[in-house]
Amino acid sequence: MYLEDYLNRFGDKKIKLFVDMDGVIADYEFGAAQDYDKKRPLIDSIEKLEIVSEIPNVEMFIFSATRYSSGLAQKHWWLDTYAPFFEKENRIIISREDNEMRDSSLLKAEYLANYERDGSILILIDDDPKNLKDVRKMNEDVILLKDTVLVDDTAHKLKLEINTGSNSKTFVKKI
Repeated sequence: MYLEDYLNRFGDKKIKLFVDMDGVIADYEFGAAQDYDKKRPLIDSIEKLEIVSEIPNVEMFIFSATRYSSGLAQKHWWLDTYAPFFEKENRIIISREDNEMRDSSLLKAEYLANYERDGSILILIDDDPKNLKDVRKMNEDVILLKDTVLVDDTAHKLKLEINTGSNSKTFVKKI
């Protein structure tokens, strides 16, 4: 299934969407690992996520890791520059340096395992199969999506019924 399918399937239920940065919205193969000023933005994915950010029942989070604490400021700068619709308070960036250089996939899995469940549907978009595998081991309730759900041509429209009080309208945007 694609992100669009899940958004349609869950209708107006509260969704918390966790989005990895490297490989999903930033080209991690472009520039050195810690040189975020040189990372190329993946424009198609960013534009689609900006559309999703406008859906009232979807709360989006950046969910990323960095090797060193110095990368925190760089990642925030990159987001401010290329994807400012990710609110600062919804940017979860974990420093491996601050966590005894533990594996980022385990840090992400543990974070989600300890994340307070409030009845929302939790969805993670990540490009790294190891991250997805480790998150699955500790979080059976989290829906896991590979980054290709954002760029696949078959997921070309986002069509949802959004209830706005007494008014109901169809929200259609090309993604």
